[in-house]
Amino acid sequence: MISKLFENFDYLTLIGITLIIYVTHYYYKYFTRINPLPGPFPFPYFGNLPQLYIWHNGNLKNFFESNHKKYGDLFELHFDTRIIALNRLEYIEKLLLASSKNPYIRKISDNDSKGYHELGIMGKGILLNQDFKSWRYNRHFFTQAILSPKFVNEAPLLINKLFNELESYWDKLYIKEGVINENRNKMDVSTWFNQFTNDMIIALLTGERSYTMAGYFNELSENEKAERPSALIDKTVKFVHAIRKHFLGLLMFQFVSPFLRHYFPYFKNKSDDFIQNIKFINQRMDSIIKRRREEIENTPLDKPLQNDLLTSIITANTPRDINYNKIDDKEVMRPMTDLEIRGIIFDGIIAGTDTTANTISFIIYHLAHYPDVKKKMLDEIDGIFQGDKTRPITENDVHNLKYCEAVIKEVSRIFSVVNSFPRCLGKPDEIGGYQWPAETMIRINIDAIHHNEEYWDEPDKFNPDRWMVESFEPKKNSFIMFGGGLRVCPGRKLAMIELVCLMALLFRKYDIDLIDKKAPLKTESSIITTCTELLVEIKLRK
Repeated sequence: MISKLFENFDYLTLIGITLIIYVTHYYYKYFTRINPLPGPFPFPYFGNLPQLYIWHNGNLKNFFESNHKKYGDLFELHFDTRIIALNRLEYIEKLLLASSKNPYIRKISDNDSKGYHELGIMGKGILLNQDFKSWRYNRHFFTQAILSPKFVNEAPLLINKLFNELESYWDKLYIKEGVINENRNKMDVSTWFNQFTNDMIIALLTGERSYTMAGYFNELSENEKAERPSALIDKTVKFVHAIRKHFLGLLMFQFVSPFLRHYFPYFKNKSDDFIQNIKFINQRMDSIIKRRREEIENTPLDKPLQNDLLTSIITANTPRDINYNKIDDKEVMRPMTDLEIRGIIFDGIIAGTDTTANTISFIIYHLAHYPDVKKKMLDEIDGIFQGDKTRPITENDVHNLKYCEAVIKEVSRIFSVVNSFPRCLGKPDEIGGYQWPAETMIRINIDAIHHNEEYWDEPDKFNPDRWMVESFEPKKNSFIMFGGGLRVCPGRKLAMIELVCLMALLFRKYDIDLIDKKAPLKTESSIITTCTELLVEIKLRK
């Protein structure tokens, strides 16, 4: 019995000594770190996770804003690794060079990439691909397809079609004789536009229909159901929910250490769940690609194919490609593999859904609080459509809706969906007046730059008119709605088309106002800032 007591004592002592050694080593490294900057004090194993999750409820936007106010334009954070937060243009200029010789294309350090390797997404597609040749190859195909005239023409056509479907659900649920249904006095417009953008992007990129709008209608409707097989609706809803779950959980695999993910029950359960989730997504993506390859192979060469990104990428550098044998660059001449295609399509879906849906929600919120801005927007829309509330919107209309575009830019400046983004130094370099070693993680704070009075007149004022001044041009890199440098968002043109179309289709026909204008905007913020609920009253415009 005494021997067992000593065995337990030795075991507990060993654990205690190990913890003391680890904590001592942790703080020795912290207090002897190169270029010590101000920032919240870190904890062993957890870094600044307690401050983020306890003090700021996991809201990354608020966390960055609070630290910027407290510590200034250059501060540091600690998660699984040290992060240097940059909040001024002078600090980010070299990181966002547009030159092809820009060496700053890495987003993640080798240490931070461990979690993404666990997920199996590191080095695939575009977003998390840090191999320059592979990244350039993938981006070339994505950009070539998404900027092609047939793809740009297809976008407004699909938006018109899906908006008509959206209206059919609204008519049945909310609109009755031109006013809102008395039995349903609240509409959560943010959820509707999440479903819309999911259906839109998946159809545009894969050529397959997604029915999350129909699923949400079925969820709300007590009697009538959407004219789609319930099994098909459930299948697409499950797929979309899995994609959104993956996207919103990505930061955990960068900020939370492997030790916590593997051994701390809360993080381990979440980690295991996310890994199973990405396996499900990959299986669904592979089946979509396989079906499209079979369709293309069974279509005669003289017959047209679908105008979607997946078809364009599969047929690139094959006899079906109009540019076949016209490009001399051997690096981009070979067709893409299924694994490469999956990475590109998956990145496109991730980057093009929640970002657009939340932007349109933030637009509705701001217009409700600025009636003068709303009136100018309505005057522009009415001037183009001349009272016709059913005519399909065209690409030419999009180009003419300049004030709508100004509203989009101003909302994105004053309340960014993406509030910060990372870069990693591939070699020792000077940033922010300090010399940093290779593998230093940088995070560019978009919100701080968008609200700096040195770069913007009255930066906290919502003023779309600033974008309408003929000579106005924001200071270089002071407006980074779509990121910057070589990694600037390749789908930015499509995003603007979708947002302008949605604004015009929505406000030319409907009068939308907030249920409670005094209520704060409900958001959550992790890798992006999402609108969790936006309750509105909707009725037909007279």
